[in-house]
Amino acid sequence: MTIFFVSRHPGAIEWAAHHGLKVDKQIAHLDPADIRSGDMVIGTLPVNIASEVLTRGGRFFNLSLDMPPEARGMELSADDMERFGARIEEFFVKKSGGQ
Repeated sequence: MTIFFVSRHPGAIEWAAHHGLKVDKQIAHLDPADIRSGDMVIGTLPVNIASEVLTRGGRFFNLSLDMPPEARGMELSADDMERFGARIEEFFVKKSGGQ
């Protein structure tokens, strides 16, 4: 089992380190083809990629924040992330098969 932390943001990487998040691979971009059954992916992913992680037998943990609209698009520090309630939450995403 491999634990991936997917982020290109220095504040998120620092936040994860401050919280003792144990990861095997810290990457800026996830190629879902790299996921094997039992792997864990932590980060903020588009739903189609999160769904593919699950289809491949992995687990998806979202790096969730409660950001006000005025903070969107800003580069956040680890302190900003704390202020916005950063947390890791497991999600189950499945493609419905519809158009």
